[in-house]
Amino acid sequence: MKRRDFVAGTAALLVSSRRSWAQGRPRRIGFLGGFAKESGRNTIYDAWLGGLREKGWIEGKNLLIEYRYEPDRPDRLPALATELVALAPELIIAPGPPAAIALKSKTNAIPIVFVAVADPVGLGLVQSLARPGGNITGVSTIVPDDFLAKRIEILRELVPGASKIALLVNSDNQMHKLIVAEYVPRTAREMGVTLPILEATTAEELDVAFAAAAAQHVDAIVDVGDTLTIIQAPRIIALAAKHHLPANYLFRQFANGGLVVYGPDLAHLFRRAGDYVDKVLKGAKPSDLPVERPTKFELVINMKTAKTLGLTVPPSLLIRADEVIE
Repeated sequence: MKRRDFVAGTAALLVSSRRSWAQGRPRRIGFLGGFAKESGRNTIYDAWLGGLREKGWIEGKNLLIEYRYEPDRPDRLPALATELVALAPELIIAPGPPAAIALKSKTNAIPIVFVAVADPVGLGLVQSLARPGGNITGVSTIVPDDFLAKRIEILRELVPGASKIALLVNSDNQMHKLIVAEYVPRTAREMGVTLPILEATTAEELDVAFAAAAAQHVDAIVDVGDTLTIIQAPRIIALAAKHHLPANYLFRQFANGGLVVYGPDLAHLFRRAGDYVDKVLKGAKPSDLPVERPTKFELVINMKTAKTLGLTVPPSLLIRADEVIE
């Protein structure tokens, strides 16, 4: 063999080896939020990983996921967003409005896939659902404008004559600010009810909020729903029981002790996020991937809690329920 052929062959082998190594190298993404790995929320975490597995992505094998979240320090989200962006992952998952907004302010280059953002257009995350534009897309919880009214109506079926229904919101959640400013006044006017606002940004403030609800003699309460309340679900259910307050919750996690749940299937939303991860890692641009709306909603009624509160669940509501917990 000529020396020239040997050198050329060796170089080709090295290039081929490098290419093979690069092709087999695990891909790296980021995750800014607390839904997936918080203890007690294994259903959501399993759904998230399950959605990835369905597309052939296995955490720890061909996919590395950098998680960043401090559940007791929501004020740290911007700093953690900066930290994730500095790692230059191929995309970042943003569960909920605060995480999505924090990431949007840090990068316009790294693809961002949000999960469970009610109105991404209203928040300025995307230009439209069909044509997101920019580097952000994802799975929304957007529903018709009367969704809040539907949740209130369910409570009024359980508590006939209820006219003062408090809304539990997180003032740090920009989506909640939008709901309070745009949806609440119209809903109150059209339904002829009073909707006092109870704010809580920390676990401790939840105690204060429920105490305020009891002091105001509200007839019931609606948890508008965000990361804080999902993480603090057991605490919120206990507070509702302590103050003898019928409550409507947004996500299935509250069905274990909560009176009634009506909202999108959160685990299903995280499973669907795997499709976006797969498409982006294969070269798709977020601007070309339409925002998906939820397709699966759940109405779950806890009969034991209803009995404890002295409520009679009407047959019309039982017929519509996806699940009745005895």
